[in-house]
Amino acid sequence: MKSDANQRAALLRDPAGWIACGFGSGLSPVAPGTAGSLAALLPWLMLRELAPALYAAALALGFALGVWACARAVRALRVDDPGCVVWDEFVGQWIALLPLSWTPFAWWQPIAGFALFRLFDIAKPWPVSWADAKLKGGFGIMFDDALAGVYAALALMVLTRVVP
Repeated sequence: MKSDANQRAALLRDPAGWIACGFGSGLSPVAPGTAGSLAALLPWLMLRELAPALYAAALALGFALGVWACARAVRALRVDDPGCVVWDEFVGQWIALLPLSWTPFAWWQPIAGFALFRLFDIAKPWPVSWADAKLKGGFGIMFDDALAGVYAALALMVLTRVVP
Protein backbone atom coordinates (compact mmCIF):
# COMPACT_ATOMS: atom_id res chain seq x y z
CA MET A 1 0.00 0.00 0.00
CA LYS A 2 1.33 3.42 -0.91
CA SER A 3 1.39 6.41 1.43
CA ASP A 4 -1.27 9.10 1.05
CA ALA A 5 1.18 11.45 -0.70
CA ASN A 6 2.20 8.73 -3.13
CA GLN A 7 -1.47 7.86 -3.74
CA ARG A 8 -2.27 11.47 -4.60
CA ALA A 9 0.70 11.72 -6.94
CA ALA A 10 -0.22 8.44 -8.68
CA LEU A 11 -3.82 9.56 -9.14
CA LEU A 12 -3.04 13.05 -10.35
CA ARG A 13 -0.63 11.83 -13.04
CA ASP A 14 -3.48 10.15 -14.92
CA PRO A 15 -6.77 11.64 -16.22
CA ALA A 16 -8.51 8.47 -15.00
CA GLY A 17 -7.22 9.31 -11.53
CA TRP A 18 -8.86 12.73 -11.66
CA ILE A 19 -12.16 11.08 -12.52
CA ALA A 20 -11.77 8.25 -10.00
CA CYS A 21 -11.04 10.70 -7.17
CA GLY A 22 -14.05 12.84 -8.08
CA PHE A 23 -11.99 15.73 -9.46
CA GLY A 24 -10.14 15.97 -6.16
CA SER A 25 -13.05 15.59 -3.73
CA GLY A 26 -11.84 12.10 -2.77
CA LEU A 27 -8.55 13.59 -1.62
CA SER A 28 -10.32 15.10 1.40
CA PRO A 29 -8.42 14.09 4.54
CA VAL A 30 -11.72 13.59 6.36
CA ALA A 31 -14.62 11.44 5.10
CA PRO A 32 -13.65 11.30 1.41
CA GLY A 33 -16.80 9.32 0.52
CA THR A 34 -18.98 12.01 2.04
CA ALA A 35 -16.93 14.70 0.30
CA GLY A 36 -17.43 12.87 -3.00
CA SER A 37 -21.18 12.59 -2.42
CA LEU A 38 -21.37 16.32 -1.67
CA ALA A 39 -19.37 17.18 -4.77
CA ALA A 40 -21.75 15.02 -6.84
CA LEU A 41 -24.63 17.37 -5.99
CA LEU A 42 -23.29 20.13 -8.27
CA PRO A 43 -23.31 18.16 -11.53
CA TRP A 44 -26.63 16.59 -10.49
CA LEU A 45 -28.24 20.04 -10.61
CA MET A 46 -27.43 20.08 -14.34
CA LEU A 47 -28.16 16.39 -14.95
CA ARG A 48 -31.64 16.68 -13.45
CA GLU A 49 -32.60 19.04 -16.26
CA LEU A 50 -31.95 16.39 -18.92
CA ALA A 51 -34.79 14.43 -20.48
CA PRO A 52 -35.25 11.04 -18.79
CA ALA A 53 -33.59 9.11 -21.65
CA LEU A 54 -30.58 11.44 -21.60
CA TYR A 55 -30.35 11.18 -17.80
CA ALA A 56 -30.35 7.38 -18.14
CA ALA A 57 -27.65 7.63 -20.82
CA ALA A 58 -25.59 9.93 -18.59
CA LEU A 59 -25.90 7.43 -15.72
CA ALA A 60 -24.83 4.54 -17.97
CA LEU A 61 -21.92 6.57 -19.34
CA GLY A 62 -20.94 7.70 -15.83
CA PHE A 63 -21.03 4.09 -14.62
CA ALA A 64 -18.94 2.82 -17.56
CA LEU A 65 -16.48 5.70 -17.16
CA GLY A 66 -16.26 4.85 -13.46
CA VAL A 67 -15.54 1.17 -14.12
CA TRP A 68 -12.63 2.22 -16.36
CA ALA A 69 -11.29 5.00 -14.11
CA CYS A 70 -11.64 3.04 -10.87
CA ALA A 71 -9.93 -0.01 -12.40
CA ARG A 72 -6.99 2.17 -13.44
CA ALA A 73 -6.84 3.72 -9.97
CA VAL A 74 -6.84 0.28 -8.32
CA ARG A 75 -3.98 -0.83 -10.57
CA ALA A 76 -2.01 2.37 -9.93
CA LEU A 77 -2.50 2.30 -6.15
CA ARG A 78 -2.45 -1.49 -5.68
CA VAL A 79 -5.36 -1.20 -3.22
CA ASP A 80 -8.69 -3.02 -3.76
CA ASP A 81 -11.01 -0.10 -2.96
CA PRO A 82 -9.02 3.03 -2.11
CA GLY A 83 -10.83 5.58 0.04
CA CYS A 84 -9.80 8.38 -2.28
CA VAL A 85 -11.68 6.77 -5.18
CA VAL A 86 -15.13 8.38 -5.04
CA TRP A 87 -16.51 8.35 -8.59
CA ASP A 88 -18.73 5.52 -7.35
CA GLU A 89 -20.25 7.99 -4.88
CA PHE A 90 -20.96 10.41 -7.73
CA VAL A 91 -22.94 7.84 -9.71
CA GLY A 92 -24.60 6.38 -6.61
CA GLN A 93 -25.68 9.85 -5.51
CA TRP A 94 -27.10 10.61 -8.96
CA ILE A 95 -29.12 7.38 -8.79
CA ALA A 96 -30.32 8.25 -5.27
CA LEU A 97 -31.59 11.63 -6.47
CA LEU A 98 -33.50 10.26 -9.45
CA PRO A 99 -36.90 10.80 -7.73
CA LEU A 100 -36.18 14.54 -7.63
CA SER A 101 -35.35 14.86 -11.31
CA TRP A 102 -37.73 16.59 -13.74
CA THR A 103 -39.96 17.93 -10.94
CA PRO A 104 -39.85 20.81 -8.49
CA PHE A 105 -38.61 19.76 -5.07
CA ALA A 106 -38.58 21.12 -1.53
CA TRP A 107 -35.28 22.35 -0.10
CA TRP A 108 -34.98 19.41 2.28
CA GLN A 109 -35.40 16.67 -0.34
CA PRO A 110 -31.87 16.76 -1.86
CA ILE A 111 -30.49 16.81 1.69
CA ALA A 112 -32.59 13.75 2.51
CA GLY A 113 -31.42 12.04 -0.70
CA PHE A 114 -27.82 12.78 0.21
CA ALA A 115 -28.28 11.44 3.76
CA LEU A 116 -30.14 8.33 2.58
CA PHE A 117 -27.42 7.52 0.07
CA ARG A 118 -24.70 7.91 2.71
CA LEU A 119 -26.73 5.72 5.08
CA PHE A 120 -27.13 2.88 2.57
CA ASP A 121 -23.56 3.23 1.31
CA ILE A 122 -22.15 2.94 4.84
CA ALA A 123 -24.62 0.39 6.30
CA LYS A 124 -24.45 -1.80 3.17
CA PRO A 125 -27.67 -3.82 3.48
CA TRP A 126 -27.85 -6.97 1.38
CA PRO A 127 -27.15 -7.17 -1.60
CA VAL A 128 -24.94 -4.07 -1.28
CA SER A 129 -22.79 -5.93 1.28
CA TRP A 130 -22.60 -8.97 -1.01
CA ALA A 131 -21.48 -6.84 -3.97
CA ASP A 132 -18.95 -5.01 -1.80
CA ALA A 133 -17.44 -8.29 -0.58
CA LYS A 134 -17.59 -10.38 -3.76
CA LEU A 135 -17.16 -8.05 -6.73
CA LYS A 136 -13.71 -6.61 -7.31
CA GLY A 137 -12.02 -4.15 -9.63
CA GLY A 138 -13.64 -1.15 -11.22
CA PHE A 139 -16.98 -2.90 -11.68
CA GLY A 140 -17.12 -3.98 -8.03
CA ILE A 141 -16.28 -0.49 -6.80
CA MET A 142 -19.05 0.99 -8.92
CA PHE A 143 -21.75 -1.67 -8.50
CA ASP A 144 -22.18 -1.65 -4.72
CA ASP A 145 -22.65 2.13 -4.72
CA ALA A 146 -25.14 1.87 -7.58
CA LEU A 147 -27.13 -0.60 -5.47
CA ALA A 148 -26.92 1.73 -2.46
CA GLY A 149 -28.19 4.49 -4.76
CA VAL A 150 -31.18 2.35 -5.75
CA TYR A 151 -32.05 1.74 -2.08
CA ALA A 152 -31.74 5.47 -1.36
CA ALA A 153 -33.87 6.38 -4.39
CA LEU A 154 -36.64 4.01 -3.28
CA ALA A 155 -36.51 5.36 0.28
CA LEU A 156 -36.53 8.95 -1.03
CA MET A 157 -39.56 8.17 -3.21
CA VAL A 158 -41.46 6.91 -0.18
CA LEU A 159 -40.28 9.83 2.00
CA THR A 160 -41.32 12.45 -0.54
CA ARG A 161 -44.81 10.97 -0.68
CA VAL A 162 -45.18 10.73 3.09
CA VAL A 163 -43.72 14.13 4.04
CA PRO A 164 -45.33 17.06 2.20
